[in-house]
Amino acid sequence: MKCFIRVLISGLCLLMLPGMAHAGAGEWQIDKDHSNIYFDVNHTFVTVRGQFDDFSGTVRFDPENKDASEVAFEVRVPSINTNIEKRDEHLRSQDFFNAAKFPVMRFKSSNIRLVEDKDYIMNGDLTIKGESKKVSVPFTYLGMKDNPLKKGQSVAGFEADFSINRLDYNVGDGQFARMGVVGETVRILVALEVLKNK
Repeated sequence: MKCFIRVLISGLCLLMLPGMAHAGAGEWQIDKDHSNIYFDVNHTFVTVRGQFDDFSGTVRFDPENKDASEVAFEVRVPSINTNIEKRDEHLRSQDFFNAAKFPVMRFKSSNIRLVEDKDYIMNGDLTIKGESKKVSVPFTYLGMKDNPLKKGQSVAGFEADFSINRLDYNVGDGQFARMGVVGETVRILVALEVLKNK
């Protein structure tokens, strides 16, 4: 009987390990006032820059426990903002994002690995217009410290800089790229400040 109880307890401990790992990583809240998702794309001769104003996500990160770390994001496509409304409406249209049919872009990490010092690679799935692709996102962990603006709270920072081919996600049919008007490659910069109570 005692042997059975020991086996039962051992089995329960194994089942609890994933949850314990998540608890160890801890969930950070995105500071929306100090976080942004930017993008750059070439237009004929110049670079057009914009951002998405409406996004949310889950960030669990512990540099000492990468296996328990994970990131998931949702970006609302209609919130695209290049500071020119006519252009933003065109980007929301069927020529590009078709935001009425595909209002949300998603990213979910599958694993995170350390490259060097505070530089990491995050692998995961990026879904745009219903098309999912595996991507590798390099990011830098900028560090963590006590929040100087709120006692009893920690603040951490991250920056990710990577590029995708928009045509891989059917953001456009290639017409404007062939015309030499809008480039295929889109650079994405994610700048995050995240908060957690101690």
